[in-house]
Amino acid sequence: MTNRLVNTLLPGRVLRAMIPALSLALALSLAACADETPATMEARATATVVPSPTDTSVPDATPSPTDTPATGATPSPTDTAAAPAPTSAPSPTPVVQGATPPPTNTPAPEPTLIDLTPSAAFGLAQSDKERVAEVSVPPSDQADLAAGNTAFAFDLYHALGMEGENLFYSPYSISVALAMTYAGARGETERQMAEALDFRLPQDRLHPALNGLDLELASRGKDGEGVTLNIANAIWGQAGYEFLPDFLDVLALSYGAGMRSVNFTEAPDESRQIINNWVAERTEDRIKDLIPPSGITDLTRLVLTNAIYFKGAWDSPFLDGATSPGDFHLLDGTTVQTPLMTQTSYFGYARGDGYEAIDLPYKGGGMSMTILAPDRGEFDDFEAALDADAVGGILSSLEEERLNLIMPLFKFESKVSLNDALMAMGMPDAFSRAAADFSGMNGLKCGQDPGCLRITDVFHKAFVSVDEEGTEAAAATGVVVGIESMPPQVVIDRPFIFLIRDAETGAVLFVGRVVDPRA
Repeated sequence: MTNRLVNTLLPGRVLRAMIPALSLALALSLAACADETPATMEARATATVVPSPTDTSVPDATPSPTDTPATGATPSPTDTAAAPAPTSAPSPTPVVQGATPPPTNTPAPEPTLIDLTPSAAFGLAQSDKERVAEVSVPPSDQADLAAGNTAFAFDLYHALGMEGENLFYSPYSISVALAMTYAGARGETERQMAEALDFRLPQDRLHPALNGLDLELASRGKDGEGVTLNIANAIWGQAGYEFLPDFLDVLALSYGAGMRSVNFTEAPDESRQIINNWVAERTEDRIKDLIPPSGITDLTRLVLTNAIYFKGAWDSPFLDGATSPGDFHLLDGTTVQTPLMTQTSYFGYARGDGYEAIDLPYKGGGMSMTILAPDRGEFDDFEAALDADAVGGILSSLEEERLNLIMPLFKFESKVSLNDALMAMGMPDAFSRAAADFSGMNGLKCGQDPGCLRITDVFHKAFVSVDEEGTEAAAATGVVVGIESMPPQVVIDRPFIFLIRDAETGAVLFVGRVVDPRA
């Protein structure tokens, strides 16, 4: 009965996560009511339930004033207008608060407190700035940003490796999530991140330029015009942890990312599920479980997330009913049967040394899919030479031609941890326990301050589906930032035995015993 009642009154499947807590609350209330007077029962009926901001049923219950859909594109149904956040976060479990007092001749009932998990009320630092909705970015900055993003996309392609496997990722999503993290980087960590991510603008120009690009992309993705493009950012902070105002202001002004309060310390897995639910909602459930179990621990203090969802209809759809099985030649020379689509239309096309390129536009103009198809036996050499300059040259050589195009349907998902790739690309300090410098977040630098912050993981997941009608794609990135636990302390305060030995050969040269160091 409880399940049916909750499903009726509370919209959304994620609200079912509250069922166990509500069931226990109802059971306790019914048990208590058995011995209550009518006045007491009336008083208890007026009690209110205050949901926690970490309750998965209302993930956006207490957003920051700047916590709005990140691009201005069609928002998720849960992205409502933001309201000022409270100065302290309520308990992460439902609390039945004080009821209306009974008449004076009736003893006042004791308030009932239902608290299923340990918690405390914490303040949460967050910005009071609103996102800049109109940005004037110099053309030179736009060009530097675009060139850097493209270079990063193909540097990452090679760093990820995964030879012989399907691969799909969103360099844009990864770049934005790491740019938000970069806002708190300083010193050598900042320099390394800029080089690895190919950020060619100083911070005071990079973040506004990314905001301008984000807003420009939003104008491409309006429902009803053939293309849907939704992009959203969010930051998730440990309740009670103090982040520097300047850092929070950058995220609010340029990314529309308000701080959301979670309790990594006491409920790391519950916090992980809240973040994963947010990602799933903003990617039409195409990206689920972005952050895996154990991806967040009690040492996590901050998670920065970007989610992107795209759905585009071909400007010239493939012929209905014309898809049929055909040969597809694998890298090892074998041939497999797969469904092949066909159509005849005008496309941008280029034929180069050892490859063909074709550009398929989506409805509404401005967005397209470009396919680079090396000749048989040329894939490895073509791939090895692929970089931003090579791609730029191919794109500039496209010319419109009327073609009969035959290509396969495909649908798959990629999931990668980017730690190794990013370190190999030149930003190891960001992950280092000894060298990370994110003092722009909290004022502390690793190597000199306990409680410093470093990146512990960068998770990325992407989905793509291509058929006769068009393309659906989604991706999300999560940057997990945490502190280091204090190293365990070893105190030699009792008698001990010691060896002096040659580590390379294993020879023990001396043996000793200390029972009184004063002697």
